Amino acid sequence: MNVVSLVPSVTETLLAWDIVPVACTRFCEQPSLRHVGGTKDPAIDAIVELAPDLVVVNDEENRREDHDALVAAGLAVHVVRINAVTDVGPELAALAERVGVTAPAIELPPARPSWVRVFVPIWKRPWMTIGTDTYGSSLLAHLGATNVWAGERYPEMSLEQAAALRPELVLAPSEPYPFAERHRAELEAVAPVVLVDGQDLFWWGARTPDAARRLAAQLG
Repeated sequence: MNVVSLVPSVTETLLAWDIVPVACTRFCEQPSLRHVGGTKDPAIDAIVELAPDLVVVNDEENRREDHDALVAAGLAVHVVRINAVTDVGPELAALAERVGVTAPAIELPPARPSWVRVFVPIWKRPWMTIGTDTYGSSLLAHLGATNVWAGERYPEMSLEQAAALRPELVLAPSEPYPFAERHRAELEAVAPVVLVDGQDLFWWGARTPDAARRLAAQLG
């Protein structure tokens, strides 16, 4: 099956299933594959010219207008919807059926009771964080880390506001903003800092079980 993936997590998952997409986005970190634009600006004409059997999109990563344009061009489009870690198993099973493979089961480490309150910055200038209605937050909750922000999904928030929520840890991911050691001092005004792999925290799919175990080890 010739598949175009417009979702980095899906591209990684398909490759783990030994399905090599005929094209993907430039954000999929697969330099050996053909790129057809980004997640928010895919090259629709180039995708149509490839005449794939299936195009895979995500309701959050990709735009509705691009989905509609692909459907209008007569292409089969499969939408993956992931809002929580519990969505990963069923959504991957549906994708696997669509591409004709048997996917390995998603086996997470045992859920832990809440034991630590965390703040998760995802951007700087302006500072932004994640709400509880997100995959990353739900994965942390499974590991016993309670997100201190329970409001909208991706709000702007100052570090002073974050500190007022009294987190016990700051989990600073390497993406979408590349937080690193140089940001530690600034973030420690909120709480002690743990630098984590942003892909482990935000990329769902075939990596989810191992990502959960790596994050659990970092949390302690």
